[in-house]
Amino acid sequence: MKRVLIIGATSAIATACARLWAEQGSTFFLVARDQEKLEQTAADLRAHGAKAVALHSMDATDVTAHPAMLSSCMNELQQIDIALIAHGTLPDQKACEQDVNVALREFAVNGTSVVALLTLLANQFEAQRCGSLAVISSVAGDRGRPSNYLYGTAKAAVSTFCEGLRARLFKVGVNVTTIKPGFVDTPMTQGLNLPPLLLATPDKVAHRIVDGIERKASTLYAPGFWALIMLIIRCIPQAIFKRLSL
Repeated sequence: MKRVLIIGATSAIATACARLWAEQGSTFFLVARDQEKLEQTAADLRAHGAKAVALHSMDATDVTAHPAMLSSCMNELQQIDIALIAHGTLPDQKACEQDVNVALREFAVNGTSVVALLTLLANQFEAQRCGSLAVISSVAGDRGRPSNYLYGTAKAAVSTFCEGLRARLFKVGVNVTTIKPGFVDTPMTQGLNLPPLLLATPDKVAHRIVDGIERKASTLYAPGFWALIMLIIRCIPQAIFKRLSL
């Protein structure tokens, strides 16, 4: 039985992961903004075999609310075996270019709030000296593309933060997994013109994530072929890359 904390628990990928852990009889502490969706998710997980599910409503960008959330989580679970940070948005790049307030708000959702949560959770895991901390970043953070560089910048910050945190927590027996999904068929990507051959289902991504956390993977591309795609993209010379419309 695992004790699992999920922040952004109502997202499609997080829910798919939770179902897999529920089938193992895990206990959950679920965090998201929408209480009604949280309750629906909890009912779904109980139907899939979850031993117990506790809920906590919180806006992840409200950094002042993080300590109370973690305190409630520890009261419920006593110890965290797996923490998955899965909240985020897919910003409108043009809107971010036109309005600095929009840009900063989206960066707070996808970057700053994640770093704040990681900082808080890292101290808890360091005290435990065990467990796995997993964060959904994105392939978008591997290189800045004109179509979504605000989002990519936030994810790059998260990925770099995780790299340093991984080295710190490894020394006390805690693993940090950076998850980099590619195109996933979720409500967040609905309406985007994405290549069908590269579009994965949340279930497929979830199986890779759950398996990767179990294996204590450091960086996890999901699906795995994105590792090769992003290697190629990173190797494109800047003189050529800046002329591309990616």
